[in-house]
Parts: sequence; structure tokens; C-alpha cells
Amino acid sequence: MTGNSSPRASSDDNLNLIEHLARWITWPRFVFSLIMMFFLTSILFPFYWMASSSFKTYAEIGAREPVYIPGALRWEAYKELFDYWKFGANILNSMKVAIPTSIIAVILSTLGAYAVARLRFRGKEVLLNGILLVYLFPGILLIIPLFAMVAQIGARLGFEVQDNLPVLVVTYLAQTLPVALYMLANYFRTIPKEIEQAGLIDGCSRLSVIWRITLPLAIPALVSVSIYTFMIAWNEFLYALVFLNRRELFTMPIKISTIHNDPDPRPHVVMAASTIMTLPVVILFLAMERFLTEGLTAGGVKG
Repeated sequence: MTGNSSPRASSDDNLNLIEHLARWITWPRFVFSLIMMFFLTSILFPFYWMASSSFKTYAEIGAREPVYIPGALRWEAYKELFDYWKFGANILNSMKVAIPTSIIAVILSTLGAYAVARLRFRGKEVLLNGILLVYLFPGILLIIPLFAMVAQIGARLGFEVQDNLPVLVVTYLAQTLPVALYMLANYFRTIPKEIEQAGLIDGCSRLSVIWRITLPLAIPALVSVSIYTFMIAWNEFLYALVFLNRRELFTMPIKISTIHNDPDPRPHVVMAASTIMTLPVVILFLAMERFLTEGLTAGGVKG
């Protein structure tokens, strides 16, 4: 009797599920679901194609009909990337540039943004808008005067500008500091002044208030700025191409361009390098999604 009732119960459950879906799905929800599926597919498919192509053979990549799924998980492209092209050194170079850029940009922009948001001085708004205006200029317009200025400083202080990773970090700050300062200034304005005034009344200095009160409240914005500046330095190509000549100092974008321009086409190796370069940024975004959402949203509201 139990065996006779179970198919009927299963069919009743299926009918209830179908009825529930029929009541839930409306035309607005159906259209919204289609739009979301389109955007998710357009965003995720390029990353899937890049990652899957790193496991394909040259014949599969160059075939007339697109091969969406590789025939096997072949690791030859990754082995060639690290054994022949020495890509591990390029990953290390990118980390040497991106991590210090992010840390220095957060420290300097925190002090500058707090001054803009809390202190009173003449030309405050002009200063903030001027810094943002610098960020609006394309990097290719700034690279020639920036290179000339750094070269003159290097000649006076006695250091080489070319093939110098710390100098590259300084040039990256010209791109990351303006937007970091603007984002943090808007976020600091959302923090109530009464909280800081209470700390000052209790005997804390201005720096102590920043360290003990403001910074803990601004953690979402600090995480957002640090990841954003890290991403800019991690993916930067033009400045690294101008300031670096030695192959052993190439960052990942320059090395990928070198592999791509090799006389012997290696598209699967290029895809493998691109996948490795993309993964850290994706992992950072997924791990810090909560802070990013809160920091970017609150930082966009003027207090």
C-alpha cells in the first residue's frame, strides 16, 4: 500500500510545485529574470572562455567551429608559462608594485580626505575638485610630463628612473591617489561629527580620534579604496611599458603582451596567463563583497 501511494504523493508534490511557480511568475518577474540571465551570461561567459581556452590545444582554439568545452584538462600551457616564460617572477613583480601602491594610497588619502572632510581651510573645495580633475585626464596625457619630472628628480638625487619598481609605485600614486581621496572624503562626511567631538572632549588628540574612532567606522571605505587602488596597479600597462625595459622586471600585463607578440603564436599560454592575472582580483572582490558594497554605497552619499 505504501508502494502504491508514493507515486501519487510524488505527482501531488510536482503539481504543487508547478502551481506555486505559476503563481509566483508574473510578466514583470519573467522579464526581469531574462534580463538578469542576459547580463550574467555576458559577464561570466568571457571569463569562462578565457579559463577554458587555457586548457585547449592550438587546434581547438583555431578551429573554424568554436569549441566551448576543451577535450581534456591539459596543463601544458601553465607548465610552459612557468617553466619557459618564467611567469612566477612577473607575478612577484606585480605584487611588489600593486601592494605598496595600495597601502601608500590608503594612508595618504586617509589623511588628505580627513582634512578635506573635517578641517576648515581656504580653497578646500577647489583642492578636492582639482585633484579629481587630474584623475579625469587620460594617463597617456600625464605620462610624458610625469616621466620628465621623475627623471629630473632622479638626476638630482642620483637614482635611475628606468627599471626601478619603487619609481613605478610613485607614478601609480598619481593615478590612484585622486580617486582614493575623493571616495574617502565623501565617506568621512557621512560619519557624524558628534562622535569625534565626544572623543576630543574626553581628551583625545586629533590623531587619536582618527585612529580610535574614525578609522574603525570607515573600514568598509578603506577596504573599497585599497582593493580599487590595488586593481589599478595590478592591471596597469602603459606606465610599466614606459618605465621598465628589463624582462626580469616586467609586470604581468607587459609579460602577457610579450607572449602575445611572440612570432610563434601561443594563444592558450596567453589565456593561461590572463586567467592567473584575473583570479586574485576576483577572489578579493568575492571575499570583500560586503565591505565593497557598503563602502561604495555610503561613500557616494554626501553628508
